[in-house]
Amino acid sequence: MEYNSTVILKDGRACTLRNGTASDGQALLDVFNLTHEQTDYLLTYPGEHSYTAQQEADFLKEKTDSADEIELLAELDGVIVGSAGIGCVGRREKTRHRAEFGISVDKAYWGLGIGRALTEACIECAKKAGYAQLELEVVAENRSAIGLYESVGFVEYGRNPKGFRSRLIGWQEVVLMRLETEG
Repeated sequence: MEYNSTVILKDGRACTLRNGTASDGQALLDVFNLTHEQTDYLLTYPGEHSYTAQQEADFLKEKTDSADEIELLAELDGVIVGSAGIGCVGRREKTRHRAEFGISVDKAYWGLGIGRALTEACIECAKKAGYAQLELEVVAENRSAIGLYESVGFVEYGRNPKGFRSRLIGWQEVVLMRLETEG
């Protein structure tokens, strides 16, 4: 799935949201490792991600060539500062209407509207792909992210009190959220 858009951030700068290309493999790997070092709210720790720059490039190509999945990069002043994507929950008849959503933004760029822009772009792509439901999991302590998700229409449908096991604080409760993308 292809996507390209420019949004104006809260500080007046233009940010491009676009598909990654093969040449973005290293940049995506770098921002992935950086964002996963900056917060304890993401699914993995930096050392757990074993992709190489070439594997990231292949992943980006696969998502661009897909009819119903995407990985978007947020580019600001020529630097990749975040990414977000949607992926099919399952290809079988009973689950192919559902997509998972994931996002990460470099902490140095939080508060500018990049997370909202990436989230809204992924919602648009989910609708275009024909998904009926977009799903995510978020650490309950991450009130900022939950507020963003609620503001674009996600609703909580459950909680897992031992959803993540943090190296820093132990158990983290995970909030399950969903957005209906069709009537």
